[in-house]
Amino acid sequence: MGNLHGKVAVVTGGASGIGEATVREMAAAGASVVIADLDNLKGGALAADLRASGQTCNYHPVNVSREADVQVLVEETLAEYGRLDIMVANAGVNAPSPTVSLSLQAWHENLAVNLDGVFLSAKHAIRHMRQHGGGAVVITGSVLGHVGASGGVLPYAAAKAAVVNMARALACEYAAEHIRVNTVSPGYVMTPLLENLDSQAIERLVSLHPMGRLGKPSEVAKAIVFLASDDASFITGTSLLVDGGYTAR
Repeated sequence: MGNLHGKVAVVTGGASGIGEATVREMAAAGASVVIADLDNLKGGALAADLRASGQTCNYHPVNVSREADVQVLVEETLAEYGRLDIMVANAGVNAPSPTVSLSLQAWHENLAVNLDGVFLSAKHAIRHMRQHGGGAVVITGSVLGHVGASGGVLPYAAAKAAVVNMARALACEYAAEHIRVNTVSPGYVMTPLLENLDSQAIERLVSLHPMGRLGKPSEVAKAIVFLASDDASFITGTSLLVDGGYTAR
């Protein structure tokens, strides 16, 4: 399952967390992988680690909220590998704040990465894919794109709900050109986004999942690889919940 031999993939936000796990899983499945991130130290180290293991991987710095950066990322990937088969729009940020104290600037900064970045990544990947026989776009969403939540996550939740429907719209728009677009919506996963929480906050998050634990980045990555692979050839416009039962309650 999840054979990606001969495929070229870009993973935004690929230097850590779910992105890093996805890069590793895709490389292990045979893909040539481009890590796109702003963390030059982690991104470069990850690429070097995979190359040392005999896998094809490179790092490109990119701010997904800037269209010029994303355009250059895709163009450099094409120049380097000659094709782009998979775009994983994974880059994301979250800076919790109560709505009443959330500034408009902070709102825009959050959406610039979590929503605009997904749009730009999909736009420039699809522009190439539709000219070369198709491809797959996988967007990292969240359970908070499917359910409401407190805790000052308004812009994050709004963006994640938007990308779920963005995937549906793109799936309908480009299905005839053999381009599939799907979303993976994780529950709470132990990533750097949660590393500043205290033990009580972590316990509260754990309690929200009937499976009694948080997810692992590798568990989400495997779902992303599946949706990107030909094993999911008849799946498009869906949001695959990888949430330990969070939304089943």
